[in-house]
Amino acid sequence: MKLYKSMSKIGLAASLVAGLSSSAFAAETIKVGVLHSLSGTMAISETTLKDTILMLVEDQNAKGGVLGKQLEAVVVDPASNWPLFAEKARGLIEKDKVDVIFGSWTSVSRKSVLPVIEELDSVFFYPVQYEGEESSKNVFYTGAAPNQQAIPAVDYLMNDIGVERWVLAGTDYVYPRTTNKILKAYLKSKGVADSDIMINYTPFGHSDWQTIVSDIKTFGSEGKSTAVVSTINGDANIPFYKELGNQGVSASDIPVIAFSVGEEELSGLDTGPLVGHLAAWNYFMSVDAEENDEFINKWTSFIGDEDRVTNDPMEAHYIGFNMWVKAAEKAGTTDSAAIQDAIIGVTTPNLSGGVSAMMPNHHITKPVLIGEIQSDGQFDIVWSTSGLVAGDAWSDFLPGSKDLISDWRYPLNCGNYNVKTAKCSGQNY
Repeated sequence: MKLYKSMSKIGLAASLVAGLSSSAFAAETIKVGVLHSLSGTMAISETTLKDTILMLVEDQNAKGGVLGKQLEAVVVDPASNWPLFAEKARGLIEKDKVDVIFGSWTSVSRKSVLPVIEELDSVFFYPVQYEGEESSKNVFYTGAAPNQQAIPAVDYLMNDIGVERWVLAGTDYVYPRTTNKILKAYLKSKGVADSDIMINYTPFGHSDWQTIVSDIKTFGSEGKSTAVVSTINGDANIPFYKELGNQGVSASDIPVIAFSVGEEELSGLDTGPLVGHLAAWNYFMSVDAEENDEFINKWTSFIGDEDRVTNDPMEAHYIGFNMWVKAAEKAGTTDSAAIQDAIIGVTTPNLSGGVSAMMPNHHITKPVLIGEIQSDGQFDIVWSTSGLVAGDAWSDFLPGSKDLISDWRYPLNCGNYNVKTAKCSGQNY
């Protein structure tokens, strides 16, 4: 009996030591949550973003980590299942105790995560272009707002190409619908008639484009210069572009300008028939800048494949990650509230040779670039803004938004402050 008790005490002591060691180890790392779909319809775009964060974590650890601690990436797969994003985000914060989350692609996945991030007062970096109409104290929007992508793209088509008729084609969810609502209002403010605007939505993963492409051809055959503004997301882009080629829709006939097609998506396509079609982003792999060359070299070395491409959301993660590191070092902590305060005004080099800044509305400054698809799957940059554009959380072209601003500094501390009524209509968005 005494021996049993002694062994029990030894076992208990060992367990306590193991528990303390585990806690000590956990305290020695700063955990970085990675919330990207590695399966399902969005895996074509999001898997690379997971790898990007892993590369950035590895690179930062080689520099000594953050605040004297190594970073530990915690990767989960929400599997292109929008409600699962919220569940996985909660698990990252409550169970895995991450200090920050980088993730999502679609707006529906971001909106699924948003109430969890706000409830648990975490920090979330969102790297993809979106529809605006939102500002949260817990979210940092490093992708493009509509005034950093959609509006300049339409201006380019209208002013430089002479487009008069518009096909707004998108996947059926919040980002395309809200973006197209903004674009329709903008086009009408420029004198475009309703009859010259065609809007079409298809579900995620849509594969049968024959009828829709035929309708686009018919719409574009009525004597006016026509273009497609595409907010089609995920793997539906592959059959869409293939069908354009099948039906002989060339860029000289009806150019397509895409907001969600970059180098990664083109890598799975025969780009020959697509040469001359366009994309609007804030970064292209073909950008001639020393920072970009260094990033590409690090990426191909990390991933072990010289043929792997880079793209715009990767750059957004690069900027957001480096801003978070700088904010943590500035604040001396990774505490959420401290990061939210410290990160406003933080600057970091982007990959186009400029320096991006985090604005008080939690959006960043970015150049706007328009690229033309080349036969090698890269983009020739045909137009760019003269400088960086600050992201606007609220559209100037929607009645309910044009009087709203976002400013998360004291004393305003509001995501939707109405400049006419001088009131904040909600704590967050």
